[in-house]
Amino acid sequence: MKRSMFFLDQKDMPTHWYNIQADLPEPLPPVLHPGTGQPVTPDDLAPLFPMELIKQEVSTERWIEIPEEVLDVYRTWRPTVLHRAYRLEKALDTPAKIFFKYEGTNQAGSHKPNTAVAQCYYNMKEGIKRITTETGAGQWGSALSMAGAFFDVEIKVYMVRISYDQKPYRRIAMEVWGGKCIPSPSTETKAGRDMLEKWPDCPGSLGLAISEAVEDAVSRDDTHYSLGSVLNHVLLHQTIQGEECRKQMEMADAYPDIIVGNIGGGSNYGGQFLPWIRDKISGEKPDMRVICVEPESCPSVTRGMYAYDFGDAVGMTPLFKMHTLGHGFIPPPIHAGGLRYHGMAPIICHLSNLGLVEVVAAHQTAVFEAGVKFARTEGIITGPEPCHNVKVAIDEALKCKESGEAKTILIAHSGHGHFDLAAYDAYLSGKLKDYAYPEEEVKKAQAELPKVAA
Repeated sequence: MKRSMFFLDQKDMPTHWYNIQADLPEPLPPVLHPGTGQPVTPDDLAPLFPMELIKQEVSTERWIEIPEEVLDVYRTWRPTVLHRAYRLEKALDTPAKIFFKYEGTNQAGSHKPNTAVAQCYYNMKEGIKRITTETGAGQWGSALSMAGAFFDVEIKVYMVRISYDQKPYRRIAMEVWGGKCIPSPSTETKAGRDMLEKWPDCPGSLGLAISEAVEDAVSRDDTHYSLGSVLNHVLLHQTIQGEECRKQMEMADAYPDIIVGNIGGGSNYGGQFLPWIRDKISGEKPDMRVICVEPESCPSVTRGMYAYDFGDAVGMTPLFKMHTLGHGFIPPPIHAGGLRYHGMAPIICHLSNLGLVEVVAAHQTAVFEAGVKFARTEGIITGPEPCHNVKVAIDEALKCKESGEAKTILIAHSGHGHFDLAAYDAYLSGKLKDYAYPEEEVKKAQAELPKVAA
């Protein structure tokens, strides 16, 4: 019998998150205060985050213990399953072995609860009663609303307008869990009102939604802000995926030659590949390839500048060294709403700059073509975001067909696309169009980067 699913017993779940900062060949560039240009201090971040998350953001400890209260919630869906994609392999007629670690089986349908639960827990422990956040496709807003229900924390979500309109059921899901979701730009913040005055039909952006959520948070003493991607502590919480997967791939008697994942802010894929890339850094597996996939319409790493920039559109956040299209970037309304961010996780940018990961961009019609093939072979309707890495994994498997190499390919599959059927309908009806972000718009946005002393 061919074994196609690899289950990890709950007693074998990881009890610690893995911190890549302990093993980086060079430390991350410091995060800078937007006013002074000096490295931020814990006191600078205290109005936004609980102190435990601030400590995790800068920690260089290799292993950080997962609190039992967080593990208790994780056990309502974790460990997640590792699949061998035999039917996809057969359809491609490839000698490659294709695996995917599927994060779509939890209550919210994506990888996002891995950090939402942890962040709500630490805020609750510090006595915080209310959290504001942003969301693109709605996966993060859904996850944080669910986590808020678990820990009795009020959640306010600013959802990028185009996704708010495209995905009404995401809003409804948030409200069922007790969250409040409004479209961004909104009339509830100065950042939103200013944008609406300048551009009444603005489709919104993650950067702008972040500005609104941060502005809301700092205006109230009972409120903190929460981010679902990009930051070090977010990627840290997501490493439970990769740590589980290492054990499951051992059960399958396999080790990945290629790991593929999508990047928008970097949380899902970082959570999968960071526990593996330490083998590449150590020299144990120097030939392992880590491929990050982003949309051609929002090519933060492939065409962005590696520079200090704000994490939000207005310029309220600290300055991060990252690949960026410029914080003023307003993305086109592509259907992969979770990938419409002007920047990228500093950890992923740093690893890319060191030559340890590869980054490629893909057009959305080819991405949905791959998603349909995956659905018709493996049965899972994939979210538009992970369809990007399914597409590149198929490309790599077809290269194996040409070369005859039986490489092992691991897909970081971040969640289902049940709320994204309108996007599939647009693809199937021939209405979905490719869009490459114009170079002149990239240069225009990057001209507004903050000036930072060398």
